[in-house]
Amino acid sequence: MGTVYLIPSFLADDAVETIPAYVLEAIKNCSVIFAENERTSRRFLKSIDKSIVIDDFEWFTIQKKEEDTLSVFKNALVQQKNVAIISEAGCPGVADPGQLLVSSAQEMGCIVKPFVGPSSILLALMASGMNGQQFEFVGYLPIDNAQRAKKIKELELSSAKSNSTKIFIETPYRNNRLLDQLLLTCHSKTKICIGLRITAPNEFIKTKTVADWKKQKPELHKLPVIFLLQA
Repeated sequence: MGTVYLIPSFLADDAVETIPAYVLEAIKNCSVIFAENERTSRRFLKSIDKSIVIDDFEWFTIQKKEEDTLSVFKNALVQQKNVAIISEAGCPGVADPGQLLVSSAQEMGCIVKPFVGPSSILLALMASGMNGQQFEFVGYLPIDNAQRAKKIKELELSSAKSNSTKIFIETPYRNNRLLDQLLLTCHSKTKICIGLRITAPNEFIKTKTVADWKKQKPELHKLPVIFLLQA
């Protein structure tokens, strides 16, 4: 059986230094790449080593329905080909595609090798000053205003009961609306951390109470943001 390499990629396009050198050696051990976005993954590989011959790899796109690529993925491993999985930003399988492929590889008894790289979830948590012993990533909150407000209240209550950090994200063009609803719904003493453009030169990671955020709200429209809450 082939080996599966989980390759981290940039959160910010110019943050080349966030990818450890040994990741490049892992990529060179592979002959097949499953990418969330082939175009950005090709650009990513060239940015870490211009000598890489991109077309030497077999390329496959991880579809929105990841199960559609499972048969191709399994076949590559059966042929003893080493496979790299690359998501568009961050770490495959962590708030990004790749989990179903990795689950399949585990069922087949293949070696799965994860590599260290930038994860906005962990980096924001580290910098937030919030509880890093107990935390939960809940992904996207509901789009509907009433359902989203209900979910925010549930997260705040759960955080208060367990002294835990709640971490979530939003589609970039809805960031401002989510922040507005957090400030409207949460208790004034609840802490909110906003992680913006993490690893970029103009990175912004700040933790304030709801009351303090109300005094000066940042502009988040169409920007890469992660939110953390601790009641």
